[in-house]
Amino acid sequence: MSRTPSRSSHLVPRVLAAAGTLALGFGVLTGTAAAAPQPVRGTPAHPAVKVATAATGAKPATATTATRPSTLTLGAPVCGTLCDGAPVTDAREDRLADGTTIYGRSIELHLSDRDAMGWASINNGDPTDEVWLDRSYDGGKTVADTKLGDATIPAGKRGTTTAMFNVNDPDHQRTGVLRACGKAGNRDDVRCTAWTGVERPNTQGTPTKRAVEALVKLYNRDTGLWNTTGWWNSANALTAVLDYELATGDRSYDWIIANTYDKNLHAQGGNFTNDYIDDTGWWALAWIRAYDLTGQQRYLETAKYDVDYMWSTHDDVCGGGVVWNVNQRYKNAVTNELFIKAAASLHNRIPGDSEYLGRALNIWQWFRASGMINSDNLINDGLNGTTCQNNGQTTWTYNQGIVLGALTELAAATKDSSYLTQARELADASTGSEYLNPDGVLTEPCEPNGCGADGPTFKGVYVRNLGELNAMLRGRPYQRYLQRQATVSYLRDRNRFDQYGVHWAGPIEAISAATQQSATEAQIAPLWGRGSNQG
Repeated sequence: MSRTPSRSSHLVPRVLAAAGTLALGFGVLTGTAAAAPQPVRGTPAHPAVKVATAATGAKPATATTATRPSTLTLGAPVCGTLCDGAPVTDAREDRLADGTTIYGRSIELHLSDRDAMGWASINNGDPTDEVWLDRSYDGGKTVADTKLGDATIPAGKRGTTTAMFNVNDPDHQRTGVLRACGKAGNRDDVRCTAWTGVERPNTQGTPTKRAVEALVKLYNRDTGLWNTTGWWNSANALTAVLDYELATGDRSYDWIIANTYDKNLHAQGGNFTNDYIDDTGWWALAWIRAYDLTGQQRYLETAKYDVDYMWSTHDDVCGGGVVWNVNQRYKNAVTNELFIKAAASLHNRIPGDSEYLGRALNIWQWFRASGMINSDNLINDGLNGTTCQNNGQTTWTYNQGIVLGALTELAAATKDSSYLTQARELADASTGSEYLNPDGVLTEPCEPNGCGADGPTFKGVYVRNLGELNAMLRGRPYQRYLQRQATVSYLRDRNRFDQYGVHWAGPIEAISAATQQSATEAQIAPLWGRGSNQG
């Protein structure tokens, strides 16, 4: 086991020491706002998704690449509970069995294990893109049926879904597996998911443990990223796994840390940087978590590199702050909040540091005076580039959350409790907002209209940071709120395989690694510092 670093003044080790094995219990299971459609993140010209495979160019280990089938091979229709070609609306459940990407398109295999049927979908695509199912009765060695349900994205749409097809052939007593395949309409390359058959759910372990296991099932060992979500979302998925290990002491998933690091250190701009400065901030925080867990210096050094890179974009536009993108001088909340938290976190882990604390305080003082915190103590997306005033864009949940973790780290760094007082004012506003919490359930403003690729990650970020603050406060004032999010999502937004969708209040929809990460964080957040007398 790696050495345990000496970090006497920062949050996580103190929380971890208090949590210990208490967090392994069932504990967390106790007891929509209208918004006009906007681009996810509310930031200009942000890609709909920064896909995982684009980071490395590597093929997912669970996927296969092939040329487009030149002929259609279809056996006789198979009938089980339903017959081949049944509509997806007839499915009794939905398990996201696997996913892969090709040229930015997300290809997914879904199974209704109760019906022993599956279907394929393609998203983030263009008209003429195709998706279909293949079926095999020998574990994938040969293909019995190909191009099942072949579907093409229609004009004006970004995705489509096949009909349902049987996995097994009961009439001939054949056990089968399915895979989803797809292609871009203007390319011949084909990408397929892994072959997958009917499964039974795991009912052992706590809700938190099972949520993490379901998240890990979507992890791709070959790319070191998560299938069905993007680059920066994968940083948050890794953070969720690290949060689980830190909060519970369960080190089952340590292998993911090194694998993710080694497979992606030289991806994109190298050292987990790219043109999007917020992306860099997410990875910096993930590697700080990895350092907390393992004590490996290389993770801390990478986090330092990332924070230095973020700081290099600091300028005087609108009076200060770091930028959202190196090619666009937009000043927004998420990027600056991430910087404050990451820089303050580094200070709390580097003996004798003054530089990172000075930078964190510089950006916090600017941010607090920038106007992004509105009169309701909620934080809008950013500043108008012309007027440098609050742009009035969406109050995304993650913008309400990151600042809480940032102020918690600043309080630990400075020993100044006024930062916790400020954090409580902001947390009271966001937890008490009916807009963000209709009927008391955290709801992303984009949920009524679809949250795209980015939005499903946001709520997990919020509860993670609120959990960090809650663990540092006497009396744990947000414990009931956090417990409610964990309980409601478990009861209303979870399938038999412990996969969670985008709506914590239900119904279960749009399952992905991003929605799984968010709901996993909802299960973890009440565990931080459980039983602690600190604060």
